[in-house]
Amino acid sequence: MDGTAAALRTLAHNVRAARGRAGLSLDELGRRAQVSKGALVGLEKAQGNPNFATLVRLADTLGVPVSALLEGPAEGRVRVASADAVAPLWTGPHGGEARLLLTTSGPAPVEVWRWRLEPDEEYPSHPHRAQVVETVSVTTGRMTLVVDGTEYPVAAGQTATFDADVPHAYRGSGTGTCHLIMTVHLPPGAAALA
Repeated sequence: MDGTAAALRTLAHNVRAARGRAGLSLDELGRRAQVSKGALVGLEKAQGNPNFATLVRLADTLGVPVSALLEGPAEGRVRVASADAVAPLWTGPHGGEARLLLTTSGPAPVEVWRWRLEPDEEYPSHPHRAQVVETVSVTTGRMTLVVDGTEYPVAAGQTATFDADVPHAYRGSGTGTCHLIMTVHLPPGAAALA
């Protein structure tokens, strides 16, 4: 079975299931997530190729972690994730990327992301729902974190955290590659789809 086709079928199933649990029509989900009804119909039929921003908006609107839209049911008590085994959800123009490694279980899930930003690459993010908190820990290089229009330099060995319900962006700074680990702390009740 083709991996991309299987991933699209899993995504289609999970979006349909989450939409059903939320009691939302295609029109209402599209309106709230700012995604066209046609794109949602295609997505629920395992067609198309939704971008990272669309997945984040759908997850926020449906009240689930991004990984709940992408993954099948958990396979055991311990999950070990290798960044190389996880496809990037964002790829920058100079080779940067973002990979969602995993989402913790429990009453307040946490998404764990691994990012690589090349100089001057930027990923702008729309505001998330209330109570979502992001933490960025730079392991090598430098980045600029932009939160609600204000820039914050963050260098290797530094960690920044912020309420993510405002526009924000991550930008590679300096002359070298920036590696970072980002966690997205979701509000209580943002359960996976299991």
